[in-house]
Amino acid sequence: MDNITHSIIGLGVGELLHRSLPPEPDAGRHGTRHRLLLVSCAVASNLPDLDLFLTRLLPDPLGYLLNHRGHTHTLLFAVPQALMLAALLWLFWPAARALLRASAPARWGLAASVLGGLGLHLLMDYTNSYGLHPYYPLDQRWFYGDMVFIVEPLFWVAFGVPLALMMPARAARVITLAVLAAALSFFAWRSYLGGVSFAVLLMLGAVLAMAQRRSGLRGRGALWLALAISVGFIAAQGEASALGRARISAALQRIDPASRVLDVAMTAFPSQPLCWSFVSVENNEAAGSYRLRRGVSSLAPHWLAPLACPNGLVEQKLSSPLAPDIAQFDDTTASLQTLRALKNDNCYVDAWLRFARAPALMGGALSDYRFAATPRGNFSTLRIADFEHEGCPSGVPAWGYPRADLLTPAAAR
Repeated sequence: MDNITHSIIGLGVGELLHRSLPPEPDAGRHGTRHRLLLVSCAVASNLPDLDLFLTRLLPDPLGYLLNHRGHTHTLLFAVPQALMLAALLWLFWPAARALLRASAPARWGLAASVLGGLGLHLLMDYTNSYGLHPYYPLDQRWFYGDMVFIVEPLFWVAFGVPLALMMPARAARVITLAVLAAALSFFAWRSYLGGVSFAVLLMLGAVLAMAQRRSGLRGRGALWLALAISVGFIAAQGEASALGRARISAALQRIDPASRVLDVAMTAFPSQPLCWSFVSVENNEAAGSYRLRRGVSSLAPHWLAPLACPNGLVEQKLSSPLAPDIAQFDDTTASLQTLRALKNDNCYVDAWLRFARAPALMGGALSDYRFAATPRGNFSTLRIADFEHEGCPSGVPAWGYPRADLLTPAAAR
């Protein structure tokens, strides 16, 4: 999830926590607590991404692939992160330190803000198709939510509108709402956001604005509504993703009964549960090959299908239909024997395969097919020849292989 979204959600939850606690006995301490909970929850909601500083520990592209969403995105390492943030706030914020000494609600609020922010970061990152491994070292597997686009404006609206209207200065309220409207308009103009989705988000913003006005300056009704909308949206996206995956898997099985569908990675479009891009992984052990496909699927009825998928995020190339509502843009086939030999013989490939969910082997390079259509190129590409004369990298995290089902022959499983 992008850091703007992490921050807005953190601010919203911090504000909700502050308003849910009993007030402090004087205005000064109450204001300090307000700032403390907002800052702590927003910072905690971004803190796990400090692992970006660890990406230089391994050569490109392994450093980013294996160390981002790495150890700091686990439940085990959430504990030292929480303690570090609490210690920094205590050491460098004298007013907050005095408040925490005197106020039990402030102490409980800080604990909830820090732990809640860290938990929210892991939860929101889980909802994407990129994945993380929260239970390491007890469980080394990657977990993928495949539910929400990595930049999701619905969360901006859900929490941003109430937060803007809670600002005491009118100028700040107007500027914040204008920036939010401009961001949505930019997404719509670039066709990243469909017209129907844009209209729904504007209506949602109006509803939240009315809810905030009804709840009053110190009310929390709009924030509870924002939380309920966000949870409902994620649940709806999860159901739509599961339905789309089932339809795609069934279509692939009809097209090629000899292959087994191992995975269908689903990527959402912004604020649009009816349209999904996908990458499928199919294994044909008897033929000694595996196939990856990339395409888009619409869950909308036929009369609404043209409006469902935003043009700016759909590949503009000829497609071949797999089913009436499923289009394939590209595919690639590779040898199982070659992939398995590379894993066993090349330690850089072995490390790379600890990340790749859809390993495409083409022209002496390995790329995760999920990112084949990224505008700036596939950041996951590993050119095998670049490391032929290099010693094995040290400090490779022991993540599980996402495609262990491809790397191990069926007879050995």
